[in-house]
Amino acid sequence: MYAARPQQSGFTLVEMIIVMVITGIIGGVVAIFIQSPVQGYISSAHRAELTDIADTALRRMARDIRTAVPNSVRIPTCNPSNGCVEFIPTKDGGRYRAAGTGNVLSFGASGSNKFDVIGNATSTPVSIAAGDFIVVGSTQSDGSLPYSEAFNNGVLRVFTTASINAGIQTINFSGNPFWTNAALTSQRFDVVDGTQQAVTYACETDPNAVAGDGPYRLMRHWLYWTGATSPFAPYSSSSNSSSAILATKVSACVMGYLTPNQRFGLVTVLLTLNSSGESVTLYNEIHVNNSP
Repeated sequence: MYAARPQQSGFTLVEMIIVMVITGIIGGVVAIFIQSPVQGYISSAHRAELTDIADTALRRMARDIRTAVPNSVRIPTCNPSNGCVEFIPTKDGGRYRAAGTGNVLSFGASGSNKFDVIGNATSTPVSIAAGDFIVVGSTQSDGSLPYSEAFNNGVLRVFTTASINAGIQTINFSGNPFWTNAALTSQRFDVVDGTQQAVTYACETDPNAVAGDGPYRLMRHWLYWTGATSPFAPYSSSSNSSSAILATKVSACVMGYLTPNQRFGLVTVLLTLNSSGESVTLYNEIHVNNSP
């Protein structure tokens, strides 16, 4: 007797081909249905990235511009086709002694070059250091006064020394005394950080822009005043300044400045970013206090 051969089972070539065809059809149908959600997710991620870049840049600008010396915001001609705004940020301020005993700040040709700060200097002295500037009486809405040290013209002076005696802080400055019209009832002065000086936000051509992205970048320039000249010129590409990139992939940038009255101004910024076929536009209005 012969032993029975074991039975063999499996797929025939035809069955395998049929399974492959059916699997391909099912895969194609599934791909069609999930393509749109996946593409939507990718597009959403791109827009979220662009929105985050633009929002961070606008928030940085807003925090900076809100510290501006009253009536120092101006729209220079540094790059009018793409937009720019210039201002002088403050780091501190206070009220000067205008009458009574002590070091009174007097104005005019025979005025003084020092003054006492109103308040308790022992607990809360005004933050001021070598290289800083003093601004008093910035009232002209065209933004020209705080950029000039000239007598009978500017309201900016170079800080020299400060001292505290019996709880009173005294501040000294160089140059001519402040002109008569700089005296105000508010008795307010502002301290300009010498490590910042004036600041310009400008949209400029990005030399490293990638094809398909916005061709511009939003830059922050500072520390470009060169010596005690009067008036200080607006930022230019030839200035020896410090710079930082706030945003890339910018396709449109519009900045404006409105002065509806003498007490406040409004900086408007429209920023559009573009990348990988996606585009986002953010608009921000920044309130500026112009009461000196």
